Amino acid sequence: MERQQLGLIDRFGRVATDLRISLIDKCNLRCTYCMPADGMAWLPKDKLMRADEIQRLVRIGVRDLGVRELRLTGGEPLVRVDLVDIIAGIRDEHPDLPISMTTNAVGLEKKAEALAHAGLSRINVSLDTLHAQTFKQLARRDRLEGTLAGIAAADAAGLTPLKINAVLMRGVNDDQAPELLDWSLRRGYELRFIEQMPLDADHGWRKDNMVTSAEIRASLDNEFILTQDPRARDGAPAERFQVARRTAPGHLAGTVGIIASVTEPFCTDCRRTRITAEGRIMACLFSRTETDLMDLLRADASDAEIAERWRGAMWGKPRAHGMGHPGLGDDDFVQPDRTMSAIGG
Repeated sequence: MERQQLGLIDRFGRVATDLRISLIDKCNLRCTYCMPADGMAWLPKDKLMRADEIQRLVRIGVRDLGVRELRLTGGEPLVRVDLVDIIAGIRDEHPDLPISMTTNAVGLEKKAEALAHAGLSRINVSLDTLHAQTFKQLARRDRLEGTLAGIAAADAAGLTPLKINAVLMRGVNDDQAPELLDWSLRRGYELRFIEQMPLDADHGWRKDNMVTSAEIRASLDNEFILTQDPRARDGAPAERFQVARRTAPGHLAGTVGIIASVTEPFCTDCRRTRITAEGRIMACLFSRTETDLMDLLRADASDAEIAERWRGAMWGKPRAHGMGHPGLGDDDFVQPDRTMSAIGG
C-alpha cells in the first residue's frame, strides 16, 4: 500500500495519530528545566501561525492524515489572546475530536469556563511542588497560588480528567513525590511524573543527575503500593500504575503515571507528530531536523501539497532518540538546540 494511503507512517511502521501543536513560544514562567532565567528571544507575532492556519493544519491532519486527537501546547497557550477563538474554530469543524491543552494554569482561573464552552475537552497542568518557595526556585516566579487557583477552576469547569505533570529535580523537590501523589489522589487528579529531559535552555542536563523512574517508584514505596495498570498502554507516553495506600492496601485510591523518556524510552510505539508555533514539523521531540509548513501555508499551496510534505517529514522519523535504546548508545544522542518551550510538548 502506498504511503499516501497510510497517513503519517514512518519507515519503522509507526503511525502518528496524536497531533501536538504549539500555539506560542512565550511563557509567563521560567522553569529551570525548560528556559533560561532571562534573555529568550521570542518569535515576532507575524512569525507565529495564525488561528486560520492552525485550524487548516488540524483539518488536513484529521481529514487526510488519520489524526485522532489534538493537544495544544506552548510555551504557555494561555498567553495567546485568541486561544478561545482557536479552540472554538477547531471544535466547530471537528465535533468529536478530543482537544486537550498543556498549561501551567497561571491565568486559567479567569478563562476555564470560556475554554470549556469553546470546546476544550480537558487539560494537563504542570505542577512540580505544593510549596511556594520551591515553586519560586523552580519556576523563577512566585505564582503557585495562581496555578492552584487555575487547577481548581478547570476542575469546576469540567475540563477533566485533569492530569498533573510533575518533574522532579534532584536536591530541589525530589523528596516531594509522596506529597504530590497524596494531593492528587485526594482530588481525583491523575499525577504523572516526568523524567527531566535534555531540553533545558542552559544545557545543564546530566543523565547521572536526573531523578529516574526507578527512583520515583522507590520514593513512593513507603506510603503507597503501585501495581501495573491492566489497561493497555496503547501508545501513551506514561506507564500507568494503580495506587493503594499502605494504610488501606485493599482499596484502590487512583492511578499514577511515569513518563520515563530517558531511562525507559517508548520510541517503538510513539504515535506523536508535532508542529511548532512557527509551523515546523518535528517528527520527534528530540529532532535536530525540522520540516517547514509555513511557506506552504502562506504560498497558496493546496491541502494535498501540505499533506504530502507532512507525510514526508514523518516518513523520515528516526528509529529512536538515542538514549537508553538497545543498539544505540547514549553517545548517539545530541541535545537539540530548541528548548521545550520552543518545541511544544
